[in-house]
Amino acid sequence: MSYYNVTVKIATENPKGGKKWMSENYLVDAVSITDAETIVHEDFKMSGLEFDVKSASISKIVKVLNYNL
Repeated sequence: MSYYNVTVKIATENPKGGKKWMSENYLVDAVSITDAETIVHEDFKMSGLEFDVKSASISKIVKVLNYNL
């Protein structure tokens, strides 16, 4: 598996009642770009948010270290 950077645009409401799009980046552990996009879609599916996956690319990150201190 590899890590992929996935950029997602998410619709939010502004105070005037209009729609504003903001971008968020996700690091996804996946086997391919298509798999990374599918994982993001599955994660957002039940959120009720309007979203659009804008890009996905392989990350230069080789390992995520997690220590419980």
